[in-house]
Amino acid sequence: MTQKKYFLPESEIPTHWYNIAADLPAPPPPPLHPGTQDPIGPEALAPLFPMELIKQEVSTERFVEIPKEVREVYRVWRPSPLIRATGLEKAIDTPARIYYKYEGVSPSGSHKPNTSVAQAYYNKQEGVQRIATETGAGQWGSSLAYACQMFGIESKVYMVKISYEQKPYRRSLMQVWGGSVVPSPSNDTNAGRAILEKDPNSNGSLGIAISEAVEDAAMREDTKYSLGSVLNHVLLHQTVIGLEAVKQMEMVGDYPDVVVGCAGGGSNAAGLMFPFLRDRLVSGSKTRFLAVEPASCPSLTKGEYRYDFGDTAGLTPLMKMYTLGHTFMPPGIHAGGLRYHAMAPLLCHLYSEGHIEARAYPQNPCFEAATLFAQTEGIVPAPESSHAIRGAIDEAIAARQDGASRVILFNLSGHGFLDLQAYDDYLAGNLVDDHYPEEKVREAMQDLPVIP
Repeated sequence: MTQKKYFLPESEIPTHWYNIAADLPAPPPPPLHPGTQDPIGPEALAPLFPMELIKQEVSTERFVEIPKEVREVYRVWRPSPLIRATGLEKAIDTPARIYYKYEGVSPSGSHKPNTSVAQAYYNKQEGVQRIATETGAGQWGSSLAYACQMFGIESKVYMVKISYEQKPYRRSLMQVWGGSVVPSPSNDTNAGRAILEKDPNSNGSLGIAISEAVEDAAMREDTKYSLGSVLNHVLLHQTVIGLEAVKQMEMVGDYPDVVVGCAGGGSNAAGLMFPFLRDRLVSGSKTRFLAVEPASCPSLTKGEYRYDFGDTAGLTPLMKMYTLGHTFMPPGIHAGGLRYHAMAPLLCHLYSEGHIEARAYPQNPCFEAATLFAQTEGIVPAPESSHAIRGAIDEAIAARQDGASRVILFNLSGHGFLDLQAYDDYLAGNLVDDHYPEEKVREAMQDLPVIP
């Protein structure tokens, strides 16, 4: 069967991002100062972020205008296509109609430039000369290097060591775009040196890499910090995905019964979900929203809803999130972009209120789904995206078993052309299915700050 692709004209690139904070029935718990445990104001974030991003972080304005300069760069790959997965539907013999929004058409091959371009632009507007960041699998680091190149800013990336070794071509991309990249933990920061002193062979984690990047930015006047997921302004920028998808679903004459996204920090899931979630919050639509995470990093499905640090060293503000504990050390699964100990506070708030569901899968069922998708749809998915595909396939199988028609929409957040070692390992039967034990979560909770 032939794929059915739906493209918007270039003139239909959204002019505004959507801020779900404006439509929440109750505001999410505020971030707290790590020392005083009082709610923090914008001034506490000023050493790390440009003021315009801080304003977006705390904004309750429903629509935020996308600057003309950002939209000009977006035109390289936006609007991205919406595709009906007719080949996949036939292969699993489902009455469901499956659509996916394909973000792998961006220069770095993932959804990450939707926010990296915006963040680089706002930093450039405030005269920032250098940006420090972390990256898990390398999609974010390469996307930020690309965006910094577009706006003439120097970039420094701390890449989780296991991914630095597993995915050499991701770091090549960063260097091609002028970025500097080191494996984390590194000897470039106090946080990195402290970890290496305890464990010279540490594989690293996103929490450690965040600590290094935050320290780097805090120690230099010419440098700001940039984050690729979790924070409100990052999720805001990603809503360009869902805003386009709303229009494309209208073109098709369909509307999703379930929206699926892989979830690590939460940015690509939120980017697709939030514009559709608005209909649920405002108009009472019955659409379901499913966040799919790795069984080895199950923050939503096994974590506790607690205030925790966003990094290992405890340098960030405290945020209320579903967390496995900031000391969490993930197994070296191939979906490096999902190896985070917590989840975006906005997504967690909606999950706690029952607006979002969550499911966790181990590696092998996800790669099985990704391989079937590649064989029927022609696109090799990123390991992170394979989780969304697994969730969508299981929803489609349930529709077949129920004999029900169901419209499923998921975000194919990136391609896997630089992740083929992961597929080699899967095809050779070398992938291990890790399930993170609940006793380790209970253990980690003892290290969390006690909030009255």
